Formats: sequence, C-alpha cells, structure tokens
Amino acid sequence: MAWLLIDNSNTRTKFALGDAEGLADWRGVLPTAEVSPESLAGVTEGVGFSAVMVCSVVPDKAAVLKEFFEARAPVHFLGSGSPLGLGIDYPLPGQIGADRLANAAGVLTRHGAPAIIIDFGTAVTFDVISAEPAYCGGVIAPGLGAMSAYLPGKTALLPVIEPEEPASAIGKSTEHAMQVGAVFGYRGLVREIIARIRLELGGRPKIIATGGDAALIARGVKEIDVVDPDITLDGLRQVAARVFQTLP
Repeated sequence: MAWLLIDNSNTRTKFALGDAEGLADWRGVLPTAEVSPESLAGVTEGVGFSAVMVCSVVPDKAAVLKEFFEARAPVHFLGSGSPLGLGIDYPLPGQIGADRLANAAGVLTRHGAPAIIIDFGTAVTFDVISAEPAYCGGVIAPGLGAMSAYLPGKTALLPVIEPEEPASAIGKSTEHAMQVGAVFGYRGLVREIIARIRLELGGRPKIIATGGDAALIARGVKEIDVVDPDITLDGLRQVAARVFQTLP
C-alpha cells in the first residue's frame, strides 16, 4: 500500500501518495491555517495508506498532524536524523528545516549532485548539495509574496498586487511599477545569490527551482536549469521508502 506524504509549509499543506516506484497521481491541499482534525479527515477521506511521512515547518500544525495520523498509521516526521540518502556537512543539523531536507533527499535521484535547490515559498530558500553528496548549507531570504505585501502594509497609497510578468521595465501605472520592482527586482536577488554560491562551491551545480513562484521567476533567470514542482514530495517518498521498507 502507498504512503501518505505531507508537506506542511507556512502557507499551504500539500498531500500526495507514493510508494517504492514513485509518486501517484492523487494530490490534496489545504491552507495551513485551516489544518484541523476535521479538514484532515475531509482531505484524506477514501484515501488508503499504510504509513505517513511528514515534513513540517509549522510546529502547532505539526502537533495536529501527529495526533490525527498516529491513531491511524505509523508516522515519521522528517528531520536531520532521518535516513536522507546523503550526508550533512552543517554545524547544527537540527536547525535545518524539514522541507529543505526533503528537497535535498529528492534532488539526488531526480537531478544529481552537486546542486542548488531554490524553493520559492513564503520564504525563498537556497539549499546547496555538494558533490560528495552532502547538504552543506544555504540561504534564506524573504519570499516574493512577502516582498509584494510589504509596501502596501507600510504605505497609505500603494495597493496589494499579485506578482505577474511585467509588460516592460518602465512602469506605466502604480501597479505596473510595483510589478517591475517585485518580479524583475526579485530575479536580480536570485541571480546574485546563485553567483555567490557558485563562486564558493565551484564546479557546475545543477540549479533546480520549486515552490509556488518558481515558474514565474525562472522564466527570467537563465541560470535555473529546471523547475521541478514535485521535488519536496518525492524527497519525502524516498525517505519513506527507507523508514517504512519493512511494512507490508
């Protein structure tokens, strides 16, 4: 039977099924703020699974997930002590976010090492996998949504915008000007961080983008080799294969 894979991030909580062969087609999603026993029962109704693998960066919702699913199946919360399939070259492994470890676990069979994984979520994270392979550190910066929401929250006249591709670099309205600052400016941030990591890491690491804003930003960043929306869930699947391999 398949394993239930849960990526509990700050904005959305994503669900998938997977087994030793790969990810299944079924997907589920909940706004993280709405994760509760009732919503979990709804999203998993009729879904069969033999065990549950979770990566969580939201402690209060992790507690809800733990209580709900431990009554139904074996549950493993991914952490630095989980069988990731690669080493950790980092002074304080316990500080590495579970989602970042899932991305690291997923990258090896999907894209190889060395690699830089850029996860465009509420925060944007850059995770660096050396050729050994080992997780060796990364970068955390504000996410595109956070940058877009900051100005409206701090100014009286600027509106809230949804980031989208600007028609030109010279804004012809307030909204257009903000789109330019958000999207083109954000791409500049991404390029500079990539350049600095490459300089220190050496070689030619493959650069993989994932997360909600990955496709938008990657369209204008030629350094990004591939957009892979499933790398986190597949990383969870691969760790689950090691953790639950003796289960029927």
